[in-house]
Amino acid sequence: MHTRKTYPYDRTGRRIVADIARRAENRYGNRPTMKDVAARAGVGLKTVSRVVNAEPGVTADTERRVQEAIDALGFRRNDSARVLRKGRTASVGLVLEDLADPFYGPLSRAVEEVARAHGALLINGSSAEDPGREQELALALCARRVDGLVVIPAGDDHRYLEPEIRAGVATVFVDRPAGRIEADTVLSDSYGGARAGVAHLIAHGHRRIGFIGDQPRIHTAVERLRGYRAAMADAGIPVEDAWMSLGTTVPERVRVAAEAMLSGPGAVTAVFAGNNRVTVTVVRVLAERSRPVALVGFDDLELADLLVPGLTVIAQDAAQLGRTAAERLFRQLDGGSRTPERIELPTRLITRGSGEIPPAD
Repeated sequence: MHTRKTYPYDRTGRRIVADIARRAENRYGNRPTMKDVAARAGVGLKTVSRVVNAEPGVTADTERRVQEAIDALGFRRNDSARVLRKGRTASVGLVLEDLADPFYGPLSRAVEEVARAHGALLINGSSAEDPGREQELALALCARRVDGLVVIPAGDDHRYLEPEIRAGVATVFVDRPAGRIEADTVLSDSYGGARAGVAHLIAHGHRRIGFIGDQPRIHTAVERLRGYRAAMADAGIPVEDAWMSLGTTVPERVRVAAEAMLSGPGAVTAVFAGNNRVTVTVVRVLAERSRPVALVGFDDLELADLLVPGLTVIAQDAAQLGRTAAERLFRQLDGGSRTPERIELPTRLITRGSGEIPPAD
């Protein structure tokens, strides 16, 4: 036996199914418009526009009625349409390497603060160190008509952005340079920082110094290895292949590299770690060993001063990197120089104890 679904009726006997459907439809996807606000407040569309955009020419009583209608309907101004009429979308994109990496937290925040000061929204995403994903993300942001891009590159060929740059998308690369195109770039002095860090270990008596870095296709890894080699050459110390290891920063790989360097009769007495993720794993490896080994890491770490001994690092200013890149981006958008610039920020040595341990033998 089938039951027939019944519907409520209005006073004239007509089903109000249409009204129910209409209310459901209004619940999702149909936002109130200025016309709705004008109808509820009993004013013209231009009056609503003046109130919404804080323009003069509206009496206090009328403004109050319009605001009450806005609050009752939940109306929000369509900023996308407004800024498109002005030729800008008031949004910029940030392509990071890894959102989980603590180094990029202050960098991203600094870009966001500069964007906010310019009335722009920041949209960011992670390439996960994948060049294909970087390209996909950057072009997706361009398709959404961001005004500019700040890119921490994963790949080494950025010609795919040339049409976007010609079309007016301001673009700045940060932490690593662009590949095969000319573009504004903001970097830390990876070479000079690594050279200073290794020279510090040499000054404390070390001659057998290991270097563990990131993948060899990454600009910062190559520059830091170059700085390591330069410091060793400056001191007249020949470098053995077994003292150098480049590769992924996953803990398993770094652990194997560190343990190999620290083993045997020719074991290193000090390690220079090429970035924060490498440093964390090396700290864990050294904590398991009885023989003291000196350590200097590139990038500062939270709580580094609370380790025993405290962690000596080459610190780069991630926030200043982001701030400088974002300011350069908005300078482009405001009609500044179109000639690409390369800006290199200094690093600094912070001594806390781990880099000052003398050789055990």
